[in-house]
Amino acid sequence: EVQLQAFGGGLVQAGGCLRLSCAASGFTFDDHAIGWFRQAPGKEREGVSCISPSNGDTYYADSVKGRFTISSDYAKNTVYLQMNSLKPEDTAVYYCATGASGFLLLSSAQKMGVMYSQQYDYWGQGTLVTVSS
Repeated sequence: EVQLQAFGGGLVQAGGCLRLSCAASGFTFDDHAIGWFRQAPGKEREGVSCISPSNGDTYYADSVKGRFTISSDYAKNTVYLQMNSLKPEDTAVYYCATGASGFLLLSSAQKMGVMYSQQYDYWGQGTLVTVSS
């Protein structure tokens, strides 16, 4: 059974940092992409970053580029999202998700400049990040 568990959220002041983790089970990273999405109250879900662990290819939304870093640990089947220089507008519930064909998902995001949630088949439960001003 495919499962994703996101954790690491919390309350932080503007300018601070947090590291989110997404622990995956029931599948291997081979040929999968792992993505981080977020949803703020009253707003649509937004794709933040994704990675193809097999080749290290990554994508970042413009809103987080230069501040967030996505990485993966194959041995632990875990993907991380290091979030630095946090802003109040980063406040949201953060979800990790996985979809098959990491190469296609990364190519799509890089070409279109957006991550499509419908391309991701399995989702974690979400972790709340609150950035105070």
